[in-house]
Amino acid sequence: MVAQLRIDYPESLPDILQQTPAQFEQEAKWAMAVKLFEMKRISSGIAAQLLGVDWVSFLLSLHRYNVSMIDLEEAELLSDLT
Repeated sequence: MVAQLRIDYPESLPDILQQTPAQFEQEAKWAMAVKLFEMKRISSGIAAQLLGVDWVSFLLSLHRYNVSMIDLEEAELLSDLT
């Protein structure tokens, strides 16, 4: 089963951002998925599924939103490396 989310926005917003409506809607979808991932609310796999892309493509696109693929504290990272 698939659910849908509807978001109302001013008709002029894509033009203001110099995008087509489709480009704006795709960017908004990415922003939502990336933010939910960054907040640790969803996994990278679920985010990729939400966007209809493969997991690696999602991870490799995170830099566009200034979000790290790996979010470990220094102690956790050092522990994993030893």
